[in-house]
Parts: sequence; C-alpha cells; structure tokens
Amino acid sequence: MIVAEAVGRALAACGAGTVFGVVGSGNFHVTNALVAGGARFVAARHEGGAATMADAYARMSGHAGVVTVHQGPGLTNAMTGLTEAAKSRTPVIVVAGEATEAQSNFHIDQAALALAVGAVALRVTSAGAAVEQAVEAYRVAVGERRTVLLNLPLDVQAAVYEGPDDVEGLVAGLLPVVPPSGLPSAPATAPRQEPSVSAATFREASAQASAFGEAPSASAPDSREAPSVSAPAFREAPAQASGFGEESPASAPAFPAQASHSGEGSSAQASAFREESSAFREESVQASAFRGEPGRMAAPAGAEVAVPAGSEVAALAAALESAARPVFIAGRGARQARRELEDLAERTGALLATSAVAKGLFRGSPWDLDVSGGFATPLTAELVREADLVVAWGCALNMWTTRHGALIGARARVAKVDLDAAALKTHVPADLGVVGDVAEVARAVTAQVAQSAGYRTAELAARIGAEGRWQAMPYEDESGGGRIDPRTLTIGLDELLPAERIVSIDSGNFMGYPSMFLDVPDEGGFCFTQAFQSVGLGLATAIGAAVARPDRLPVAALGDGGTLMGLAELETVVRLGLPMVIVVYDDEAYGAEVHHFGPHGHPLGTVTFPPADLAAIARGHGLAAVTVTAPEDLAGVADWLNGPRDRPLLVHAKVTGERGSWWLEEAFKGH
Repeated sequence: MIVAEAVGRALAACGAGTVFGVVGSGNFHVTNALVAGGARFVAARHEGGAATMADAYARMSGHAGVVTVHQGPGLTNAMTGLTEAAKSRTPVIVVAGEATEAQSNFHIDQAALALAVGAVALRVTSAGAAVEQAVEAYRVAVGERRTVLLNLPLDVQAAVYEGPDDVEGLVAGLLPVVPPSGLPSAPATAPRQEPSVSAATFREASAQASAFGEAPSASAPDSREAPSVSAPAFREAPAQASGFGEESPASAPAFPAQASHSGEGSSAQASAFREESSAFREESVQASAFRGEPGRMAAPAGAEVAVPAGSEVAALAAALESAARPVFIAGRGARQARRELEDLAERTGALLATSAVAKGLFRGSPWDLDVSGGFATPLTAELVREADLVVAWGCALNMWTTRHGALIGARARVAKVDLDAAALKTHVPADLGVVGDVAEVARAVTAQVAQSAGYRTAELAARIGAEGRWQAMPYEDESGGGRIDPRTLTIGLDELLPAERIVSIDSGNFMGYPSMFLDVPDEGGFCFTQAFQSVGLGLATAIGAAVARPDRLPVAALGDGGTLMGLAELETVVRLGLPMVIVVYDDEAYGAEVHHFGPHGHPLGTVTFPPADLAAIARGHGLAAVTVTAPEDLAGVADWLNGPRDRPLLVHAKVTGERGSWWLEEAFKGH
C-alpha cells in the first residue's frame, strides 16, 4: 500500500462518504482509495465546479465536503470555489497532488494560494504518519469549521506506507470516544468553558442599561494545551464578510466546533504539518466533539461546553422583558435551533427573521418575516427598523443583513449570541454579547424570562399574513416585446414547482428575483454560495445541493453570464440523472454593470452580448429545454413536471432588462 492509498482509506474511515473532483495523475490513487473505502465519487467537468459542489454538499448535508484535484492547474482551477468555501467557513477538505520540485511545470506554492484566501494549508510529510496527518486535516475542517488544503507531495504519496496496515482501526483510535448518549465526552484536560458577555452596557442611556441588571464580568478563557508554535494571523476567523453571505464567516455556521481526538493515544505525531510551521502542531483540546456517526457535523455537546452562565442568561432575559418590539434575526449558526428560538419568541413576543443563508428557517410561523436585509419585503424592513431590541442568533449582522446598518434603529439595542466571540464585535457591535451555543442559550433564557406580548398583536399578524411575502406585493407587469418580467416569471414558477424543493442561486443582477419570489419549505431548501460574490458558481452549487438532498427537486437559478461560465457542468447534471430545473434569467448582459454604469453615460459594449440560444445548447447536452418569453410559455414547464422527469429541464427565460436591482446597489456600496 502506498501513502496515497493510505490517505484515501483514512479519509473514508473518517466519514468522507461523498467526494467530488476531477482526476489526474496526481490524485488518481488517493481518489481510487476513497472509492475503495466506500466513498461515492462524483466527477465534475471542471475543478472549480467540483470545489463548489463539495461546498454546497457540506452546507446541505451536514457532512464534511471533500474534493480531490490534480497538482498545479487542478488546484488553481478550483480556487474560486475554494475561496467561497473558506470565506463561508464551510468544512471542506481539498486533497491535492503537489509538485515540490521547482523544475516541474506543475510547481507552484500551493500553500500560499490556500493561505491567501483564508483556507488552512496542511501537507502529508511522512510515509509513517500519513494516516495521522490525514485525520488531522479532517479534524481541522470539521472541528474548527475551516476549509483545508491537504497537499500530497508526489514523492511522498508514491512511497510505501510505513504505518499500521489496519488503517481503519488506526483512524478509529484517533477519533474520540462517543458515550451511549450520542453526545461526546469532553476530554479530561478540557475545563468547561462558560459563555461570556462581551459588553454589558447598551449604547443608549445608562437608565436603559439598568434593565439588564448588574453587568457580569467576562469569564476567563478556557485553558488549552498550547500548540507547539504560535498560531499565525491567518488562523483567526475573518472579521468581515465579503459578498452576499449575509453574515460574517466569524459567525457560527451550521457546523459547530468539534473536538480533536482525545485520550492518551493522541500525540504530536497525530497532527499534520502546517505549511507555515517547521514542526507538527501539538494536539489542541477543542470545545466539543464528533458525533458517533462518522463525518456528521453535529451540534456541540451543550452540557459540556456551551451551557450559558446564569448571569448572562439573566441579562438577556432582562433585555427581552424590557423590550416592547423585539426582533430575532437568525443566521447560519441558528439553522439547527428553530424550535428553541420559536419557544423563546413565543414567550417574549419577538418577531422572527433570518439572514439570507438561513432563509426558510421559520417558514410556517405566523410571525415569520423571512429575510432581513436587501431581500426584505417593505413590511419586514419597516418592522426590523422599528424594533427596540434586535437579537442576532448565530448572525454577525453584516451590511447585507442590515442594509449597511440602516435597518437598525438609532435607539435600538443589539444583542448577539454566537459561538465565536469575534462575531460579537463585527459589523453592528453588540450591546450585549453572549458566547455560547444558540439552542442552549435560547433554552436557558426561555426558562427564566417572563411572559410578555412584545411586538405581537392580532393586527400585526394580519399584516404579516397579507404583506409578508414578495408574491403578495402588487407590481406593474412589464412583460412584452418578446420578453417576460422576471417577477412574473418567478411567481409563475413558484406556483408550478413542488413545495419540496432546494433552490440554489448564482450571483448577478437577477439574483433577487429567485431569492425573494421563490419560496422554500425550510432552511434546508435554500443554498446561497455568495460569500465571495462570484458569478458562475450557481450550477455547481445546485449539483452539490442535489447530491446532498435527493429527496427534493433541485432548482438552479442562474443569469446568462453565470450559465455560460459554468456550462461544462450541464453534462454532469445529465450524467448524474438529476431531475433538476435550471432557470436562466437572460438579459443578454452583465446586468449589474449595465445598471450601475449605464445611467452615468458610460459605454456598455463591453458588458452586453448578442443573443445566444441557450435552449439549443441545453438540448445538445441532453437536457429538455423550453424558451419562455411570455407567461403562457410556462406551460412547457408544467408539461415537464407532469411527465417522467427523466431528463433535467433548462428554462431559457428571456427577461426584461430595463429595471436595475436595488439589492445590487447595496453591493456596489460595499465595493
């Protein structure tokens, strides 16, 4: 057995059940070993697509994403997708061959590429410790919620593996012991870490601050076994979100922190070589642990690490009791805490909203305001702006969620609950910040807080029912001249498509229409890879989401520019037999630039294009296709839905292009 085979078997034993990639000579053996270990391999047609598929798969499945690529150009092709994952703190492992000889055509500084975009760079360095190093890469990805590049130098991966033959047994020994309860035991050396309050005083007058009671002192940080080298700056969570991610990557995502392997069997040798270090990392004790199901990213062991301290709970309970118009905004870190947040909101009279990445979390609640921010309905914007207390749950309240702060009233107080202390200080700083698990904190506050009506009235419930969805908002249909209004198109699709859907959105001038007018059944129905704000990731996102959730109809919403950028993956959709609906909003332009620069008289020839028959292109790849220029053309979509759905469907919608999107004006403010 060579090292590449040992690494593949180790990652499969860790729980890598689905792997995406493009295979070349440098990742051939490791990919085959993953498959031999039980992983499903999904071949993409471009490494950029493979990386984005793995990212979307991880977000929608709750399992780590794994992608394998060739050395050099295989990795550079994957970089945009890798950047999106890194900015979103998605647990993804990128396994890449590495040419370490400077004379090689494939040689580049692969570690520097990863570090430049916020990923973690690791390398397999030893034929004897390759399995331990692979397990460490998996631990960092899942336990620290990071995107990890695992470099496999060509000479090392071709060497004979010198470790134990029982790779699976070795991996099992390196993973933590899980008690029968299903919740991991905290390592004996890890003292309990209490949530801490980062700020006890509100921006408003001290009289208002007194409603919180006495300000508790911040808890001391937990003692940890220090790494053998100082943690470099890149290890810190990014403080700013980039793009339409709606929240900072520092905000707790849907993949809470997990533990490193515990017990005496762990050693410095079990840690992978950090590219910026000259020594192995010492094992660090993490705040929580893996579940028993390999590869599954689960909620932290609340009883062990994230139970809120009484003083912090009392402060937040007091804030809610004193609020007349509380609003909850749930982000990525709250996607597993619907029940707990609804229970607390019911007790305190809070209204319920989300960031874009958590869209659908409160679907079905009469108090659901849907998305806060650029995609907010006029009613949602009004109610959030008039709130006297905004509580952000696993959400950093970045510029997209707050419209550059405009949705936070001048006299409103802000509280944040997050696993990551950095999120409490970014964007809109918290007046009261609690470091802890969202569900645990919400449960504890519910047990203490007094019942109050808060924001909720019968009249407001009626308004939310009547005005709380974009589909209910009146508008003047601008269809005509061989083009369909994108609002009319999207509302028609929303009525036709089955409710059990998973919607993936590309970036561009069109993106608000599917985000606002296509409903989703819950938070698992919306995949939004927009932290890097890159055009062209939408189709690959939809493929990864569809692989993660085969029980739902996958819907990809793309612009014409993004469609043509990601065109190679149409073959992947067909080959996988995905019953996908691909909706292309075609305005024959990069519409964002047209509407941003056009009004100022700039020439637009560089961002406009002649017509392309995208339906014909789709048919050439083996898809069914329908061209939509008027509402009656949607009958072709209905026919496909009522048929066998044995081929994916591309809807080539020629949309009106006269209207610019207000949500992208927000984007240009942030450039």
